[in-house]
Order: sequence, then C-alpha cells, then structure tokens
Amino acid sequence: MSDQQAQPDRELGPVLVVIPTYNERDNIGKIVKRLHAALPDVHALVVDDGSPDGTGEIADAMAAADERVHVLHRTEKAGLGAAYVAGFGWGLDRGYAVLVEMDADGSHAPEDLPRMLAALPDADLVIGSRYTPGGAVVNWPRKREFFSRGANLYAQLALGARIKDITAGFRAYRAEVLRNLKLHNVASAGYCFQIDLAWRTVERGYRVVEVPITFTDREIGQSKMSGDVVREALVRVTKWGLRRRFTQLRDLFAPKPKAGANR
Repeated sequence: MSDQQAQPDRELGPVLVVIPTYNERDNIGKIVKRLHAALPDVHALVVDDGSPDGTGEIADAMAAADERVHVLHRTEKAGLGAAYVAGFGWGLDRGYAVLVEMDADGSHAPEDLPRMLAALPDADLVIGSRYTPGGAVVNWPRKREFFSRGANLYAQLALGARIKDITAGFRAYRAEVLRNLKLHNVASAGYCFQIDLAWRTVERGYRVVEVPITFTDREIGQSKMSGDVVREALVRVTKWGLRRRFTQLRDLFAPKPKAGANR
C-alpha cells in the first residue's frame, strides 16, 4: 500500500488518540512525538492515573507547548478500562468523531495508525491485529505469546466472535459506536476491557475490521499485566460465554408460533 493510499479519509472528522499512563515518564514524550510525525493533525489525550513518577507533569508540559496534546488527571490507579472510559467520555463531550486506543509504552506503533484509520470508512471498529495475516509480534517471550494466542482462541470459542485478536489494545472506534455501547456500565477493569468492548460492538451488529500491525514488546518500564488481570478476563469471558449458550438453547427450545396464529 502506498503512503497516499494509507492516509486516513479526511471525511472521518477529528481524531483523538487516548493514551492511558501510569509511570510512563520515559515513554510518553517519545510516543506522542512519533504519533504526530505519523499523523500531524490528530490530537492526543493522556489519561494519567496519578503516576508517582511524574508522568502527569511531563504530559502537562507537553500540553502547554502543543495544542494537539491534552491531559486528563485521575487521582488513583483504577485500571485500564476505567481510564479508557474516562478518556472516551472526555472526547465524546468535545465532539471528536474517531477515538483511538493506544498504549504509551511503544508496543503499538503510531506508524501503523494511518492504515487503521484508512480502513475506518468501511468499518465501525478497526482493530490493529497481531494475529490476522500480515500481523507480527516482536520481542515477546514465547510463553507470553502462547498465552495471548490461547486467550484469544478461548474468547473466540466462548463468545462466537470472529475476531482473531479480540484482546488487542490498538483500535479505532467511530464515536457513534461508543455512544451506543453504554460505557457507564462497563465493569471490566483490566485487559478484559478490550474483550468486553469488542464483544459489545459485535453484539450490536457493528462492522469490525482487523488490520495487521507489528506489536513490539516494551523496552522501558514494566508491564501492567498481573494474575488478577488474567483471572478477571477468564471469569468474565466464561460468564459471557455461558450466557450466550443459555440464550441459544432457550431460543432453540422455545415454542414456535403456530402457522396462521397471527392472521
């Protein structure tokens, strides 16, 4: 695909990239600089959960120097899902037409975002996928990649969603989709949030497209993945899957209306 073809459709409207942070002082400046090198017109919202390492102060300085950068300060570390919900609300209130999720640690390459936005005219949600043909993972331990692929497979089987990378955290939503997903009752706090929102999007009949990306493990700082995050995802996906199966069985055995009953 040529550079010209990879550019986002200008008819999409204003784009906001939401970047949650917690102790990312060594990464946040670099990732925003790369973002604006790739897409000079997009805005970035740093959602900082009270980082004790000064990430919020660095973001404030960036915002003071660049009108394309904004900061939303939160007083506690309440989880990835809560940070994104707050960032989405901020962006929707200000009229952004497209809202993007992107990590601060460099694992999501901003250079892939133009291709993702270019796919949005034919979709409601575009996911930057590691596991669709053409996608790749760099510098991940084999155990971590095996776990990630297994989690995606389990979610696909449990939910019946035809998304190869439903746990992916690099994605672009049309604003209308987020307005209709009832974000106020999203309880998923960790990385299960990604499965939650993708599943809600599919359930409501929106179009989901996966665009291959290269995911590169962080070089600086520590991953926020933990055992509690994994357990939350396993419990919630199992619950949603059982609910789906119950609904299917109920519909299968429900009494069929007799012919001519409505005449």
